[in-house]
Amino acid sequence: MEKWQERIELNPKVLIGKPIIKGTRLEVVFILELLAQGWTVDKILKNYPQLRKEDIMAALEYSVNVLKLESTYKL
Repeated sequence: MEKWQERIELNPKVLIGKPIIKGTRLEVVFILELLAQGWTVDKILKNYPQLRKEDIMAALEYSVNVLKLESTYKL
């Protein structure tokens, strides 16, 4: 089992199966958007106290794994 699987959940009954942080309704993409907007890990944790640093790292690890599976094709 990948380490991110301990903290990321894909459940069709929660947010139509989008990847979320387990025990929350916070999407992985939401965490990534905050980071892309310049939020620090500390700022995210202060504003979303239900999260832990490990949740943010799991969101990043999950995203890396998804991108590694992405294929491109010459048109």
